[in-house]
Amino acid sequence: MPTPAETAAVDAAIETRHSMRAFTPEAVPRETLEDILRVAARAPSGTNTQPWQVHVLTGAAKQRLSDRILATYLDPAQNAAHQEEYAYYPQQWASPYIDRRRKVGWDLYGLLDIAKTDKARMQHQHGRNYQFFDAPVGLIFTIDRVMQQGSWLDYGMFLQNIMIAARARGLHTCPQAAFTQFHALIADELQLAPTQMLVCGMALGFADPAAVENSLVTERAAVAEFTRFLA
Repeated sequence: MPTPAETAAVDAAIETRHSMRAFTPEAVPRETLEDILRVAARAPSGTNTQPWQVHVLTGAAKQRLSDRILATYLDPAQNAAHQEEYAYYPQQWASPYIDRRRKVGWDLYGLLDIAKTDKARMQHQHGRNYQFFDAPVGLIFTIDRVMQQGSWLDYGMFLQNIMIAARARGLHTCPQAAFTQFHALIADELQLAPTQMLVCGMALGFADPAAVENSLVTERAAVAEFTRFLA
C-alpha cells in the first residue's frame, strides 16, 4: 500500500497541473526530458501498441519552426490555406461545453486586460502558441496513420503522463491543439514521413511566476455532475 506521503505526492502532481502560457528561458536538461518520456511511456495502450512518436525541439530547431508558423499565421492569405487535418472541437457547440469554452477564453483575456473588441491583441496572444509561449522545449506529437480511434485514447494517457511527470520534477506544460492547423508546414519542417499524422504540440519548461496569465486555474465540475454510482 502507498504511504499517505506517496498518495499526496501523486495527487499534488495532478492537481497542480494546469496550462501555463509564459515560461522562463531556463533550459531543461536532456536527461530530464528523457526521464519524463521514459516514465510517460508506461501509459497503457491496447495490446501494447505504444502509438506515440515524439519530436523534441529546442534551440535553433524550435525557433525555425516557430518563425515559419508565426509568419504563416500572421499572413491572412497564407493562413487561409492551412486547415486542420482532424476536428478537435465539435462542429456544433452545445451547453455546457460552449459555456466552459467561453469562460476560459474571457477569463484569460480578462487577466491580460484584452478587450473583446481588441482583435489585434487577441491575435498576438493566440500567436504565442506558435512560440511555445517562450518555453525552452517544444514537443510535437505524431501518430501513424494506420492507427484508429482507440490508439488516440491511448495517446491521451501518454500526454497526461508527460504532464504529470513534468510536474513531479518542478516543470510545467501547456498542451496545444493550435498546431494542428499547420500540420503540413510542420511535416515539411520536421521532415516527417507521409505516414505520420500530427496529434498536437506541447510547451514544456519552468513557468514564469511573474506572468499574470499563469494565475489562471480553470474550474472543474463537481464529481456529482458527471458521475453515476450504480450498486
